[in-house]
Parts: sequence; C-alpha cells; structure tokens
Amino acid sequence: MKKHNLLFLLIALLVVVLYDCDNTSERLEANKNLILRFTEATNAADWNAFDELLTQDFKRHCQATPNVQVNSREGFKRLQESFLASMPDQKITVKMLIAEGDKVAGYATYSGTLTGPMGEFPATGKSVESKFLSIFRIEEGRIAELWVEWDNLAMLTQLGLFPPPVVDK
Repeated sequence: MKKHNLLFLLIALLVVVLYDCDNTSERLEANKNLILRFTEATNAADWNAFDELLTQDFKRHCQATPNVQVNSREGFKRLQESFLASMPDQKITVKMLIAEGDKVAGYATYSGTLTGPMGEFPATGKSVESKFLSIFRIEEGRIAELWVEWDNLAMLTQLGLFPPPVVDK
C-alpha cells in the first residue's frame, strides 16, 4: 500500500510541475505579446491604447535622458507626444524579446527624421536609425516599469547635432 501512495504522490507532483511549466511558458509569451502590442501602439501614436497596456503609476527610467522623469501613464503619454512632435515618422522595430519572470528584455531599432525641435536641439531634417535596449516589468498583465537605454552620441551624430554646430555670436 505504501508503494501505491508513493507512486500516486510522484505522479501528482509531476502533473503539478508540468502544469506550472506550461503556465509559466504561456505567461512569458503573454508578457512578450504585451510588449509587441505596446510597440504597435507607439508606432501608431495610439496613446489611448496605453490605458490598457500600462499601469496608472507606470515609471520610466533612462540614463540617456536624466532630466526627464516619468512616474505615471499620463506622463508617459505626454513624453510620447513630444517625441512624435520631434519625429513624426518615428518607428520602433523589435529585433528580439527575452522573457523571464515578470520581466521582458528587448533589443530594437528606433528610426525617424528630426523635423521638429527635440528639447534644445533644432530640427535638422536628418534621419536616424539607432539600436536600443529596454527592460519592461509586468504587473497583473500591464507594463509597470520601463528601463530604456541608447547611445545618445550616435543619435546626435546621425542627426547632424554632434559635433555641436558652431553658433555665430
């Protein structure tokens, strides 16, 4: 009788482990799909879609823009509107997504043409294509945090803003 109970216990444990593996795999794929939907909404300038994709207290972290603090979904929408005003043809192309736990890491390309001012920088009419890395934290099916990094120097060079233009005094 004890062997029967042990066998039953082992089978039950195996079922739980296999179910959890399938569940985890499905969750990771759902998290990656969330990032793809976020990218599609960004490319389409569909800021209303962010209501479904981002938590209300969404946070963005970025060393490349240290003076830009984003601590809410609405703040992120405003930031995206400012990016669109600078580069109306902006596009993000996802090259790779890797998911683990509640995080999704992405490697992507950002492209666009600087036809409007970008902060203190004037419009140049030049285009950029730059690689960037991002890490998203997912919370209850929505993006709660984003860490994003890119090479500012490479972008500014492509846009004709580095070396800095000589300003006549």
